[in-house]
Amino acid sequence: MVQKAERVAAPQITGRNPNGRQGRPVGNVTRGTTNPNRMRRLDRWLTGPQAWRLRSAPNPLVVDLGYGATPATAVELFERLSAIRPDVQVCGIEIEPERVRAALPLQRPGLSFQVGGFEIPVPGRPVLVRAFNVLRQYEEADVAGIWRLVQDRLSGDGLFIDGTCDEIGRRVTWVALDAHRPLSLSFSVRFGSFAMPSEIAERLPKALIHRNVPGEPVHALMQAMDRAWLESAPLASFGNRQRWQSMCRLLRDAGWPVQDGPARWRLGELTVDWEAVAPRS
Repeated sequence: MVQKAERVAAPQITGRNPNGRQGRPVGNVTRGTTNPNRMRRLDRWLTGPQAWRLRSAPNPLVVDLGYGATPATAVELFERLSAIRPDVQVCGIEIEPERVRAALPLQRPGLSFQVGGFEIPVPGRPVLVRAFNVLRQYEEADVAGIWRLVQDRLSGDGLFIDGTCDEIGRRVTWVALDAHRPLSLSFSVRFGSFAMPSEIAERLPKALIHRNVPGEPVHALMQAMDRAWLESAPLASFGNRQRWQSMCRLLRDAGWPVQDGPARWRLGELTVDWEAVAPRS
């Protein structure tokens, strides 16, 4: 049963964790809506510019946190990461026991499922934690505490990805955090799925979705993307891929701290430093 989201307190370390404590997992049961291939754009980023984290990890442990009503995306994550690190260990964690029971028949060497929440009850420290369309269902005031709870479980080069996407993965956004701070905000879109880039604002992560208002940095970015998109209209006859790359180049030239380059832009991606979009208060 899906509950109305309750406030989540960071000190609420419950469930079985590496210290052996027991209790209720941290978090609430969410809707669990998912679809096959919904996370492909994020997974492409994890196996691209972030692949070094997995390749260099002494313990290639990855957590798919809140994988949903069906384990399809967790299975896909395992298969995609296995191409980068054959000995990867992917653990799908869900707070709803019935979802875990339904996933158990799909377990195999390197892929497991268990009950848990934001405390991440696995032995060792994960190098990657993916939580997609999970924090969106919580209160904005809870985000910082949840981030900290997960960050405290990461390995030294670990990365926590808090993201949101539409039902079939055409519009995707995510915040990447290391063990100490948020690092970046990324967008990935399917060309032809939007008229203006700012339409992706409806899929911003919870930390930013209510901040797309005048005076907030993320709103300024949305406006700058639209202006650059319109300025790049003469390239539309060559296709949206060329137009998107022009938009990204114009943003970078205007001083936005764009982290990536044409090899990622042509995929419909754009990543900027977190400091450029962080909420003002």
